[in-house]
Amino acid sequence: MNQDRVLEAFRLEAGELSQAVAGLSEAEWNLPTRCEPWSARELLGHVRVVIAWLPGMLDAPPPDKAEVSAVEYYRPDDRFAPQTNTARIALAQDHAAGQAGGVALADDFSATWQRVDRLCRAEPEARVVRTRHGDAMLLSQFLVTRVVEVAVHGLDLAEALEREPWLTPQAADVVLDLVLGPDRMTAAMLELGWNQTTFVRKATGREPLGVAETAQVERLGIRWLTLG
Repeated sequence: MNQDRVLEAFRLEAGELSQAVAGLSEAEWNLPTRCEPWSARELLGHVRVVIAWLPGMLDAPPPDKAEVSAVEYYRPDDRFAPQTNTARIALAQDHAAGQAGGVALADDFSATWQRVDRLCRAEPEARVVRTRHGDAMLLSQFLVTRVVEVAVHGLDLAEALEREPWLTPQAADVVLDLVLGPDRMTAAMLELGWNQTTFVRKATGREPLGVAETAQVERLGIRWLTLG
């Protein structure tokens, strides 16, 4: 997937998320989310943490070649094990607790994604990075996984805040391209009759499949990714 396209989706989706959380009350920051045990505050902390891995990855010596795609990144191994999930939860909680209130957290999130956007735009298309899980990936492929984080958890925050989803078409395209592949996206959406937001919600377990929908998905040969 073209790096410029992915970065543009990242910029637009992260910008929408920044606008959505600007001005939240402390009561709203403390609302529970479907990503238990995180509150809205802690969920945004998680999104900030997973974006903030990138500067260190870019500072490190690049691997000789990419070995893992964005699809392979979501393989069901230790990265989704209980101990890894416990550490993931704690990192988000620690970051949120370390901010002096919701305004500081929102400002920090905005500054973080904007810095990451600037750094990544200076990198060549063929840049390879190593993830914290040890995967050697093209930067563009790893950025796909960051778009997934911002987009999907944006849906979770919109639900917690009882707002209409702000999912951008560009980010939805990146997520659906990852799930379906570029050659199957249009046909699958037409077959299932879902819009982008519904498709992303169902593909990531945010909205259950009906019996008929399950049969359609199986007939189309769609396999959802393993997501934490």
